[in-house]
Amino acid sequence: MAKLKTWIKAARLRTVLLSFSGVLLGAFLAAQTKFFYPGPILFAALTAILLQVLCNLANDYGDFKSGVDGANRVGPQREMQSGEITEKEMKRGIAVATLLCLASGGLLLLTVLFARASWGMVIAFSALGIGAILAALFYTLGKRPYGYRGLGDLFCFLFFGWAAVAGTYFLATPILDFSVLLPASAMGFLSNAVLNINNMRDIENDRTSGKNSLVVRIGLKKAFVYHCLLIGGAFVCLAVYLVLHHAPWYSYLFMLLLPLFVKDLIAIKTTNHELLDPFLGQQVRNTFLLVLVYGVLILV
Repeated sequence: MAKLKTWIKAARLRTVLLSFSGVLLGAFLAAQTKFFYPGPILFAALTAILLQVLCNLANDYGDFKSGVDGANRVGPQREMQSGEITEKEMKRGIAVATLLCLASGGLLLLTVLFARASWGMVIAFSALGIGAILAALFYTLGKRPYGYRGLGDLFCFLFFGWAAVAGTYFLATPILDFSVLLPASAMGFLSNAVLNINNMRDIENDRTSGKNSLVVRIGLKKAFVYHCLLIGGAFVCLAVYLVLHHAPWYSYLFMLLLPLFVKDLIAIKTTNHELLDPFLGQQVRNTFLLVLVYGVLILV
């Protein structure tokens, strides 16, 4: 039977900070308004984290069953690949994670319902939550997993970006402000950057295993250009949002963090793709730092 530390490894906690960052950014944006209701934030963060864990467990299972996690995999060894978690145990783990996502999501919607009594919102966000669970599962599971067809970046953008940031914003305030999609898009771009590093690292194994990620489809050179565009696009979206809201000059000080990302871009350019794994965690940490600094600046 798998030990607790093995399940913690399978959950890949270094990626959890990315899910939390999207909710945190949405909370910062909502806190600017006079209608801010902080009640849903805790359950929104918990739900996002649980969805990330579910996705990681499902990926472990799906990639193992499809043969992607074979002897040629260059990233950290996964738990089913190493034999530390059996197929039966992983199925149970996925089932438990799914139930926890449903429970946390239900508590989130109850919090909003008691605050504003909007059944329309509850129905809409219930559908979004179920969609997020299905997206987490079928990235690598099923007969035609969308992650194997180069669609992972699209779903990552939608759920880690728009759903996490704009969804949290709307849950915490009744205001429907479409300009929030700018920072939400920035979060989507930064999340895609994490996925892109992962897929650049795994390109050879993915190609031979039939996993046609976006990187496999376009190649390493174009994937690096794409990576630069993701980072640049994120900073542009964040800046444009400030312009539209006539933010004070000091709000733009978040741009001082750009050199951190540029430094990583230069290093990624000169590093063999099989050695890119450390940059994955670095991208997550840089993204969290950017969200934290940006959020504090817009609230000052």
